[in-house]
Order: sequence, then structure tokens, then C-alpha cells
Amino acid sequence: MFSMLTSLDCIEGATVLDLFAGSGALGIESLSRGAARAVFVDSSAEAVTAIRDNLAVLGPARDKATVVRSDALRFLAGAPGFDLVLADPPYSYDRWTELLDLLVCSAGLLVAETGSPWEPGPGWETVKVKKYGGTVVSIAQPVVPVSVPPAEEGEI
Repeated sequence: MFSMLTSLDCIEGATVLDLFAGSGALGIESLSRGAARAVFVDSSAEAVTAIRDNLAVLGPARDKATVVRSDALRFLAGAPGFDLVLADPPYSYDRWTELLDLLVCSAGLLVAETGSPWEPGPGWETVKVKKYGGTVVSIAQPVVPVSVPPAEEGEI
């Protein structure tokens, strides 16, 4: 996954959101590859403890990290924008539409780890998809509609 992201040149200096963070491995890897900041979100107290423990060994890079215990949708309802969102929910996660609706105006790139091929739907375009064993990694970005101003009378 990170070789794909590196080839897209989207980690260095990025603000990263690690949703459904688990151990925090994805966000920590982002920090180690030059992300400016990482926010780790997980609803599990055990996961939050694991993330904090894992960040403790990072040294100075841990100062670039924020850990939040929250439901992903609740967090996103008031969250700022992020350059890169890493979402690795349980494969049974069924609230993608709500999640994507909240992210469409605030995410640069979304990396979704799923158990089967996945299409982000309206408002998003797929950039790249790669299968690793039983995991599918999809990179998507919001589609920004291009508005063309109406022509003035007499203009061609």
C-alpha cells in the first residue's frame, strides 16, 4: 500500500487520518515516511491504548500524533480536512455511504482496505486498486465538479 502512496507522492508533508486505527500501524508508517501530522481514531479503548503504546517508541515523531477514542462517523462530523485518509474498518463494515458522504468535502485521497472489490460511488473516482491476498486496497479521491460560468450575452 505504501509503495502505491509513495508513487503518488502524497505522504510527505501530509495531514493523515488513520480511521479504525487498530494498532495505529498505518498512521505510524505515514509519520515515518514524512507525514506532517497524523490523527488516529478508533472506538475501542484497547486499540487506543495500543496506539499510544506504539507511539511511545516513535521518539520525536510522536509529537505529530493525536489519538482520539471515537466512533468514526461521530469524529468525522466535526473534523477538519485531511490530505490522506486511511480507512481500515472491519470487513463487515456497512456504513460506507455515510462515511464517504462525510469525507467527500474534507479528504484529499482515501485509502480503503476491504475484503472484496469496492466501488466508492457517486462523488468519488477510483485512482488505483490492488489486491493483496484477501485484502483489497482501493485509492479514491473526491470528484470536484467543474463549474463553467455562463457566457455573457453576445459572447461565444
